[in-house]
Amino acid sequence: MRDLETFIAGLPKAELHLHIEGSLEPELMFELARRNNVALPFGSVDEVRAAYAFSNLQDFLDIYYQGAAVLLTQQDFHDLAMAYFRRAAADGVRHAEIFFDPQTHTARGVPFAVVADGLLSAMAEAEADLGVTSKLILCFLRHLSEDEALATLDEATPYLDRLCGVGLDSSEIGHPPAKFARVFAAARERGLRLVCHAGEEGPPAYVWEALDVLAVDRIDHGNRSLEDEALVRRLVDLGMTLTVCPLSNLKLCVVNDLSAHPLKRMLDLGLTVTINSDDPAYFGGYVGENWLQTARALSLTEADLLTLARNSFTGSFLSPDEAAPHLAAIDALAAK
Repeated sequence: MRDLETFIAGLPKAELHLHIEGSLEPELMFELARRNNVALPFGSVDEVRAAYAFSNLQDFLDIYYQGAAVLLTQQDFHDLAMAYFRRAAADGVRHAEIFFDPQTHTARGVPFAVVADGLLSAMAEAEADLGVTSKLILCFLRHLSEDEALATLDEATPYLDRLCGVGLDSSEIGHPPAKFARVFAAARERGLRLVCHAGEEGPPAYVWEALDVLAVDRIDHGNRSLEDEALVRRLVDLGMTLTVCPLSNLKLCVVNDLSAHPLKRMLDLGLTVTINSDDPAYFGGYVGENWLQTARALSLTEADLLTLARNSFTGSFLSPDEAAPHLAAIDALAAK
């Protein structure tokens, strides 16, 4: 194989599983805390990083929500997103489909419009200045009620033409996808695409529910699908994209070692998998680092990496015409 780091850096990529609030680096967290006069439960950047020792998803979420408290103004959300886009562009990301959690902010009194307008302005700037296109996906917090999710969807009505889809994130265990059947049906009626976190910590049954009850277009994570052979066959037959997040899985103890990550097996089984960074400020790496560390740990071949790059665009919500130039660029790189 050509030099691995250079090859991965040069591969055009789409990132399909990125929580924008999870890209809040400690340095920016402290900058925004000073800007907004918000007290943090940490004394320094080093103290924040020392707290990033998680044993499960909930450990992470507790700190994630504390950090989000510094995000108050439209400029804050703009600056947060632009910091991510600069890192993504440096990693060869040409398109990103980013999640945001409006309920995290509206519960603190931050208006939906402040959040959305800040993110959308950064998305426009990233396309103009960095050449990175993007789409915005509204995620519902699954530990809250479906009625609250329905209220959030109603609140998003003025922005539906600028949203790509809706998703479901936060605490997975005990909050199955079927809990949100009505709000996902309502989102589909409004013309939005549907994605859902399932099979990260939750069982394969959650993936079945995401497919059969929510009728999703894409599965976020999906690792535990491998425990159910019939489910694997179903996902392969559907060509269902799984947005896998290797360093996140390692940091949250979904796997004990990156060499034990199931991504290579997923590829070999014919699943349409992609590599993404999830919450990169908390999980030790943006998308390029996820690609590089995973490729080394699993001895991925050049053909594997090219497949992953193609999957990232074919699994995106870009139209075929929009995806075509990126796929052509991958093919050209493969032919060199």
